[in-house]
Amino acid sequence: MNQSVQDAINKQVANWSLLYTKFHNYHWYVKGSTFFELHAKFEELYREADVIIDELAERLLAIGGKPAATFQDILAKASLKEASGNESTDQMVHQLVSDFQQLTSELREAIHAAEEAKDYPTADILTGVLTKIEKHNWMLGAYLG
Repeated sequence: MNQSVQDAINKQVANWSLLYTKFHNYHWYVKGSTFFELHAKFEELYREADVIIDELAERLLAIGGKPAATFQDILAKASLKEASGNESTDQMVHQLVSDFQQLTSELREAIHAAEEAKDYPTADILTGVLTKIEKHNWMLGAYLG
């Protein structure tokens, strides 16, 4: 199968694995007047990330790839950065907006690569992830005003 498609999926496996941990970090450490709202939102995001990771990793395995499955491999393949652990509530939300904007760009490239390789099932999966990200980014942007 197409190596560039496998690499693009694996980058997303790594990014979503990193995000899974970042969402947990934010879920545990959010503070302030919007605690209840954001605490619940971050939980929703880490639960969704768990599903996305599994779907992407299983697709990668189905087309002959090997998903990132160790912290070392995840950090080496991810384009996103870990949370520092010192973010304010506003910084958390701003960082997620930035992460989702980066993922939007990368997913569009990956969808294009999959379509060029005539790997329409992968393009469909990636399009579904993109749809979720665009909705979350819109909501987080609205939250920030």
